[in-house]
Amino acid sequence: MNILIVKLSAIGDVIHTLPALNAVRKQYPDAHITWLVEEATYSVIKGHKALDRIIVSRRKRWLKGLAGRFCVKNFREACGFIKQLRDTNYDIILDFQALLKSGVLIELARGGRKIGFDKGMDHQEHSYIFLNERIKPVDMEVHALTRGMMLLESIGIKSRETVFNVPISEQDRDAANDLLMQHGIKAPKPLVAINPMAKWETKLWDNLKFANLADRLIEQANADVIFTGSREDSKAIEDIISNMKAKASNLAGRTDLKTLAALYEKTSIVVSTDTGPMHLAAAIGTPVVALFGPTAPWRTGPFGPGHKIIRADMECSPCFKRQCKTIDCMKQITVDQVFEAAMSAILLPH
Repeated sequence: MNILIVKLSAIGDVIHTLPALNAVRKQYPDAHITWLVEEATYSVIKGHKALDRIIVSRRKRWLKGLAGRFCVKNFREACGFIKQLRDTNYDIILDFQALLKSGVLIELARGGRKIGFDKGMDHQEHSYIFLNERIKPVDMEVHALTRGMMLLESIGIKSRETVFNVPISEQDRDAANDLLMQHGIKAPKPLVAINPMAKWETKLWDNLKFANLADRLIEQANADVIFTGSREDSKAIEDIISNMKAKASNLAGRTDLKTLAALYEKTSIVVSTDTGPMHLAAAIGTPVVALFGPTAPWRTGPFGPGHKIIRADMECSPCFKRQCKTIDCMKQITVDQVFEAAMSAILLPH
């Protein structure tokens, strides 16, 4: 049996689909399972033991490159990708993305059963028109991970477990160890990771508050504090650190996703805004203190026990807006709230 899983992006969404992958593998232990994913999230699933093959879409790069000097090269790569997508006749194709970009690729893929949710769910972009088995839509207020498992249950694949099995290699762990050693960080102090940035302006917390929080964790919990993020986040994190009294390490842009996961394995807690690394930490079992404002933690919060959600009790939240004149939902979160949640998580046995 050949099975194709379609979940292209983003980091958190791909992580939320890992339990579904493991459930499919458990149901069909001898199947050949392929995952169709976009380039930016490829490393999350690279090396996963439940997968036989990964097909990588470089859609954004190809579209951008079609107007440049390497247009012929990009066009050929895109054609090669389509050929790769169509080289197998799949018995089952599962659409976990439910967007137009996934629907078009499912239409191009060769398969007997093309399965996904029917119309009636937010943000679908009419993706259901490309399916030949349409599952009754489920409530969007249900967590994204659970919605994916409900899709499987509708076709007879049931699982009582939530298993991620994020593939972290010893090489990833060695890289994480080397990075910590370069910054003079070693046991037995508690290690706290703060992931302060996010792509949405409305998800951001005040830099001075992050600085205050980090100082208090260093002083009162005797913790080492590291800041994580992308290369683009480094400048903002330097601003946070410049407002601190104590010393912290800026590791933004110094890790790929797997090294970041290996770092989070070593931390007592991760304090994070609502963004991909938050889900990565939760998936490997590290307690998360998550700051939520415009989004809904019951839909896309860190999944599993032991995590703490900090949010202001405002009527307008969640609004799911990327821009806001006041961003009061984040401004009303206090340092005391986050610090107390972080301390209680640090003191828990892990």
